[in-house]
Amino acid sequence: MNRSFVARHYLVGGNFGGEEEPHSHDYRVEVVVEGDTLDEHGFLVDIKKLEDELGRLVDRFENRMLNDFPEFEGVNPGCEAFARVMAENLRERLGGESILALMVKIWENEEAWASYRLP
Repeated sequence: MNRSFVARHYLVGGNFGGEEEPHSHDYRVEVVVEGDTLDEHGFLVDIKKLEDELGRLVDRFENRMLNDFPEFEGVNPGCEAFARVMAENLRERLGGESILALMVKIWENEEAWASYRLP
């Protein structure tokens, strides 16, 4: 499942050039779930629930400054940390014992991306 959105951030604590100033990115997030057991309908996860929860999560961050969220306190809100935050949030929101792993991959442009996988 994929979603695109815009959010703002800035990096701190290093020599990151222009990334130290507030700026926005056109993010794209991809979610992959893994498992080895399907439900009584033959599905690993309720795709509508995944779509809804990803939508709620994207809505939370869309057009906002990532640095202002408690999840990024003391952490640079780069793609790596952003992917971790989204993966942890989705895992909590989805629950489900049939999900053995969940991976979130976030692009901040066509070339730069990071992923985070939770077992």
